[in-house]
Amino acid sequence: MQDSILTIHEMMAAGPNAPIENPYALYARARRETPVLEVSGMGPDPAMLLTRYDDVHAALRDSERFSNASNGDRGIGILIGRTIIAMDGSEHLRNRALVTPALAPRALRGDFPKMVERIANELIDKFAQKRERNLAGSGTAELVREFTFLFPIRVFVEPLGLPAADVEKFHAWSIDLTRVTADPPRGLAASAAIRAYLKPVIEAKRAEPADDIISTLVTSEVEGERLDDEQIANFLCLLIMAGAETSFHLIGSTLFALLTHDEALEEVRAHPDRIPLALAETLRWESPIQIVTREVAEDVEVSGSLIKKGRDVILGIGSSNRDETKFEDPDRFDLHRENGEHIAFGLGRHYCAGSRLALLESEIAIRTLFERLPNLRTDPNVEPGRMSGFAFRSPTSIPVAFD
Repeated sequence: MQDSILTIHEMMAAGPNAPIENPYALYARARRETPVLEVSGMGPDPAMLLTRYDDVHAALRDSERFSNASNGDRGIGILIGRTIIAMDGSEHLRNRALVTPALAPRALRGDFPKMVERIANELIDKFAQKRERNLAGSGTAELVREFTFLFPIRVFVEPLGLPAADVEKFHAWSIDLTRVTADPPRGLAASAAIRAYLKPVIEAKRAEPADDIISTLVTSEVEGERLDDEQIANFLCLLIMAGAETSFHLIGSTLFALLTHDEALEEVRAHPDRIPLALAETLRWESPIQIVTREVAEDVEVSGSLIKKGRDVILGIGSSNRDETKFEDPDRFDLHRENGEHIAFGLGRHYCAGSRLALLESEIAIRTLFERLPNLRTDPNVEPGRMSGFAFRSPTSIPVAFD
């Protein structure tokens, strides 16, 4: 399987935002022939890439042997500092309890859905009203540039209690953070800029808490312990990377999936209550975050291969969610898939704390688009976009027309 090995190595070396259109054929061959594959390019030392669903599933649930230490000082922690994704055991549980109130299920009720819907409508207004003057009676838009790129960071910034005028600034920083592998100085500069921006904000919230996420983080307490300013800044950097960026990829990929699958599009258009089905299948079909890393805390055997203590492993989320032994016809987008459960949000103790918020804002965004833009469809006069990315995947563009 030398050809596949070389290509996967090239993908790794190209960085998380590499314009990879379709890695799934390579992953399928790796699952069959070399399910535990030594790869380079994601760090100073080679790591072991796991590609089978059962192996990745087991590793995600086994936080004792598959440690989050790889996300610390020699991983993403270099960029965003120490956060819950680099912690294990009691330290992880304690810190997760401190930050969880900021993402509590109560946020799914009350003003949050109304705020999300308002932001969606404001963004749609900017291009829909402009097209209403079109004498042909139809409109066009490019939804990545005009909606999905802007919407999640708007939803992120307002609950933090930050000025809406700073949305574009935060979006630029978030992009630089995710591209740190390709351009380390730029990523580090973005991290420093976020911290400099947040320092006086956190201090002000300590002095006078309000009804926002930063104030919740400032006042959160577990067994007499609170987060210090640096821990709060670290967690907010994590939210920017893992929260806003994940929603950006998920919303775009779901729209892409629906607009390129006519039966699913017609079904969701006629039955908006089935949008959650589309989101769930998109999370499997084109997982927004395709890989996560762990460090092996003791010697462990995976699919017949021995991985020695201290080695980093890369868990292939995207590959696992296309595993043909778990999902029938895995490359097909199927709203009513009955077999298998995706692992796009992780499992066990490190299951994504913000998953419910991400799903809610994504559902509201897509529902609002279909409500506001009748007969939403691909624009036949514009070259279509394509799915792209290695560690993060989403469409390059979504050119649409609407009545």
